[in-house]
Amino acid sequence: MSTAKVNFLVILTDDQRFNAMRVAGCDEIITPAMDRLAAEGVNFVQATIMGGQHGAICAPSRAQLMTGTSLYRCKGMIPEDFVTLPQLLREHGYATFATGKWHNGEPSLLRSFEFGRAVFHGGMGDHFKTIVTDVVGGKLENKRTDTEFDAELFANAAIEFIANRPTGKPFFAYVSFKTPHDPRLVPEKYHKMYDAAKLTLPPNFMPEHPFDNGELKIRDEMLAKFPRTAEETRDHIAAYYAATTATDDQVDRLLKTLDELGLTSSTVVVFAGDNGLAVGQHGLLGKQNMYEHSCRVPLIMRGPGIPRGKRSEALCQLYDVSPTLLGIIGIKPPVTADGRDLGPVIRGEKDDVRDATLHAYREIQRAVRTHYAKLIEYLVKGQRTTQLFDLKNDPWEMKNLADDPAHAEQLKLLRRRLEQLYKEYDALPLGQNIAAAKKSQKAKSSKAAN
Repeated sequence: MSTAKVNFLVILTDDQRFNAMRVAGCDEIITPAMDRLAAEGVNFVQATIMGGQHGAICAPSRAQLMTGTSLYRCKGMIPEDFVTLPQLLREHGYATFATGKWHNGEPSLLRSFEFGRAVFHGGMGDHFKTIVTDVVGGKLENKRTDTEFDAELFANAAIEFIANRPTGKPFFAYVSFKTPHDPRLVPEKYHKMYDAAKLTLPPNFMPEHPFDNGELKIRDEMLAKFPRTAEETRDHIAAYYAATTATDDQVDRLLKTLDELGLTSSTVVVFAGDNGLAVGQHGLLGKQNMYEHSCRVPLIMRGPGIPRGKRSEALCQLYDVSPTLLGIIGIKPPVTADGRDLGPVIRGEKDDVRDATLHAYREIQRAVRTHYAKLIEYLVKGQRTTQLFDLKNDPWEMKNLADDPAHAEQLKLLRRRLEQLYKEYDALPLGQNIAAAKKSQKAKSSKAAN
């Protein structure tokens, strides 16, 4: 497909888990724009993130999306020698634009985007008091605090760019919303859409997590009292749904802009989330864990050459997006990229691109996930805990099979696959963190020098 004709619109949400869309089976949430994308494109229902090495899971997820590089090779701040997706497209004649949350360092932003409006460099904050800057002439200019609802602010910036884009060039527009991340103070009309008392608690709601996972006191987990109550959890769910619907309205505006400008047939749209969120499941509120609610995310692709209404079960992760988009226009990914091109899955040539995915959080949690099962290993304060879940028969991960003799062989095989994935991705095994690894490497280098 000619690079002169295909545009890209990449939409990323903040803290939206995979099933926070009506099309994903949640009948209580209102998301017509997201549902439209799924109906008109390919919905990758098994998309996940790899995790993170600190509480801000979003930073490495965003870096992986931009670089096509896995967690232990691109950890958050994008290194100078890593070529980003928009940077490469810019070199191939694309007009590149960014708005919204950028959590991966200023140098990578400036080399990636020729244009930027209302770019937010923080991690979270008031949705009506957003400190933003613009990318002007290769520099960050016009730092200010904007009091417009940030999802609308970012959508407005993107719509203005698309409507007034440089002529004679295809475009890459990156719209990175801060919602539905807390604090979920969105316009009141969205809160009025949800009556907390009538919302359904998830089957795996628990007053508290059954054991110490190493992050029970992290900031995200302190947003509700211990033990969790049904009433307070429903309040959190209602606010989460409200913020998601508020985001959906802005996604709708972006899609309608493409329609009105006659760009829908020539623009590939990617819709994704940077990580999921527990919101009461397993007694947790945050995303610093390996459960489905926190590691699975939305991932939908729509556009020229992409079939309509396809539901893919392929095991994929955010770092697969970059090589997939480059594959659509025939550009070779940079040497630093290790993601898989999902093109064969999109075209129906393959059902999958891998047999398992690796997940990691700090030095305390590791997981391997297949279509049928998930193994999670914990090492917290010297205490080892293992969980084994049958994802087909227990999708809410409520029955731990790790001590069941009938699953001993499966446990053994998954542990072996986890060890293989460590090597495949240059990943640190359970119990090792980056600081310790660097110290060990420094000691080895010093010893070798002597």
